[in-house]
This record gives sequence, structure tokens and C-alpha cells, in this order.
Amino acid sequence: MDGKPAQTLVFLHGGNVANWMWDPQVKAFPAYQIFTPHLPGFGARAEEDWSGLDSAADDVAAFIAEEVEDGRVHLVGQSLGGVVGLRVLARHPELFASALFTGAGIRPVGAGTRLSTAAQLRFGDAEWFWKVQAGAFGIPANSRRLYSEHGLTLRPENMKAMLEEVQAGGLPDGLGEYTERLMMVAGAREPALVRKGFADVAAIREDTVFRLAPGLHHQWSVEDPLFFNAMVRAWIERGEVHPRLERVPGLQHEV
Repeated sequence: MDGKPAQTLVFLHGGNVANWMWDPQVKAFPAYQIFTPHLPGFGARAEEDWSGLDSAADDVAAFIAEEVEDGRVHLVGQSLGGVVGLRVLARHPELFASALFTGAGIRPVGAGTRLSTAAQLRFGDAEWFWKVQAGAFGIPANSRRLYSEHGLTLRPENMKAMLEEVQAGGLPDGLGEYTERLMMVAGAREPALVRKGFADVAAIREDTVFRLAPGLHHQWSVEDPLFFNAMVRAWIERGEVHPRLERVPGLQHEV
């Protein structure tokens, strides 16, 4: 090290998982100060109440303000972590040097997703349900036991409140106040609704970069961690888009 403080990376986890999902990333960035906070209602905070996206965003900002002493933060979020991350950028833009979100749902979901949600709320206390979910989301075999075990800890009332809010869609007021670089990514094999929401972000932030991860699912940070890590490194260190990422067909956006 050259005596300068390490740059800081904060990873925000998805909605049916906890901070363990970022283990491949934590190991890949030893030169960085890394934080993987649990959102309220998840992981070590499973007994806490979910109090809304804005509250979760403020919780993340308070954590960063307390833990990070020098410099601004590079923020990475997946799924729910991306949705919360957009709120953090809008409400506390001064904290961040860059942001990268993947699988963040912005548009209201359709009937099929709502049926899946109803199944989760009904069968969320059954191990077989989480095993099925793991397969549907492309969770690698070596992570499925942990995924199932964590799913069984989620409180139904928290999941209901969180899912209703997230699935209603929408972007936070003030997102345009964040002026540093932002990239939004979707796995090419995850539901198309995620990429459709890119146009809504582009209407607010014309310089946002949008890309697809070819052949990959919603949870691709564990599906192909080497590719994911290389993408993060290129973005936070050089402001570059990894060459394996693909442009989004039909999106009228040139960045």
C-alpha cells in the first residue's frame, strides 16, 4: 500500500438472500475496504421490521457515514440491493463516487410475478419451496443450501411489505441529483421487465450506461463470479464497460 486510505466498496444484497451472497466479491477485492451490510429484515437483522425503501436507504447511508472515514464510496447492488441503492443515490448523492446495479426492478410487475409472490408468502416456511426458487434463479449448486436456510428465516410480514413496495415499481425523486457514473445491468436470461425499466432511468439520467450480461440469470454474481468481479473492477477503477457486456436491443440510448 502507498499509505493512502483504501477505497471503499459497499455491496447491497438481494431480496431473498443476505450478505453471504457477496463472498466471491469480498475475496476478489482485498485492496479495498469492503462492507456488506444486512438490510433491515434480512440475515443477522431478520428480527427487525422492514420499514420501507426510503428507510432502508437512510439506514445504508447512516451505516456508511459511521463506518467510512475517508473518501466517497463505490456502491454495488443486486435486485433489492439495486432498488435500495437507487434510493440511496437520490437521498444521499454526496456519499458516492460510482454506482453499479444489476437486476433492479423498476417497472410494476405483472400477474405472473404476483402469483409467484403469493406462493412465496404461502410456502416460505417450507424448505422445498426455497430449493425450487434456487433453481429458478440460477443459484449455483454449492450455494443452494445456504439460500434455502436463509429463506426459512425471513419473516412473512417483512416479505409481504417489502415485495408489495418493490413490485409497485417506480423511481425515487431526486435521482437526477446524483451526478457521478452509474451503470445498470440485467442478466440476459432474467425476466425482461428488468431491462424494460432502463428506459425510465435514461429519461432521468441520460449518461447512465445500460448493459446485458449474456447468457446469465438474475443472480449472476454467484452464477459467474469471475465475470461479475471483472465487470465491477473495470467500472470502479477505470470507468470502463467490460467488453463481454452487451448493449440492450431496442433501447434508444447510445452511452
